[in-house]
Amino acid sequence: MNDIEEVLNYVKDLRSRNPDIKIVATNGCFDIIHQGHISMLKSAQRLGDVLIVGLNSDLSVKSLKGESRPVNRQGDRKAVLQELRCVDYVAVFEENTSHKFLEAVKPNVYVKAGDYSLESLNSLEKEVLVNCGTEIKFTYFISGLSTTNILKKINEQTINK
Repeated sequence: MNDIEEVLNYVKDLRSRNPDIKIVATNGCFDIIHQGHISMLKSAQRLGDVLIVGLNSDLSVKSLKGESRPVNRQGDRKAVLQELRCVDYVAVFEENTSHKFLEAVKPNVYVKAGDYSLESLNSLEKEVLVNCGTEIKFTYFISGLSTTNILKKINEQTINK
């Protein structure tokens, strides 16, 4: 059974035990966890009863971010996210977009960092969310905090040695 099938069963079980449960979902690469990620995840968790995180697979991260990524393998990234108190469940998805993950979860609320907007959301993801009647929220964004910027800083320090 893959992660998408497992998260589908997890969500079915949650909703069968509590039909009024408010499920929040988000997704991303989460390659090098930083304060921006933590802030977004904690904000997302406060919007419902359960936070489910969709995690890009290694192949999708490489496709989206380039050959040098991910820095951390998906099993390691998943393990770190699962240890965070604000995260209830993590599911890896293979595609470059989270639309299949979102179809499985059918969240009540979908959260992205504030550097996204309705206009910048992927059209497949947005279509799934609209069809599910999902509320879309954007959290506060800490400017300059990104894995890309962290790696750039590390590379600059290495070059300047």
